[in-house]
Amino acid sequence: MAENQEGAAGNQQAQEQQFAIQKVYLKDCSVEAPNSPEVFRSEWRPEANVELDTRHREIDSGSYEVAIRITVTAKLGDKTAYLCEVEQAGVFALSGFDQQTLEGLLGSFCPSILFPYAREAVSDLSGKAGFPPMVLAPVNFDALYAQQRRRQQQAGEEGGGEQ
Repeated sequence: MAENQEGAAGNQQAQEQQFAIQKVYLKDCSVEAPNSPEVFRSEWRPEANVELDTRHREIDSGSYEVAIRITVTAKLGDKTAYLCEVEQAGVFALSGFDQQTLEGLLGSFCPSILFPYAREAVSDLSGKAGFPPMVLAPVNFDALYAQQRRRQQQAGEEGGGEQ
């Protein structure tokens, strides 16, 4: 009998947890080719720098906006061939999760859903600018989130010792 009550409580908790993608959208994008057309006359062996940042904010109770910002800078020598910036965002409905699970969903799972859209936008924009499409490598958002959490914990421990 006690097992049935525990099982029912577990099922009720699982039913109360909800996750839904409400909207995926391109929030901002730009591409610049400041040294064109000269860069098209050079051999295409760029050095690319990719920056990635994620953030989230609560819109209203149980509704969150999550965004990924990717900046790709491709250089030929000391000249910038192109600069491509993409901010891909989404609205997610999340309810019934404890704080730690919620933070993990917002910091890792939701960005991993958005990344393929951002990756496609970067590829399209770089191709439309006249360059070979930039295809970004997959990103392990679980590892990035874990690394971010470790840094926050270390900063908290260092700050706590100064009081």
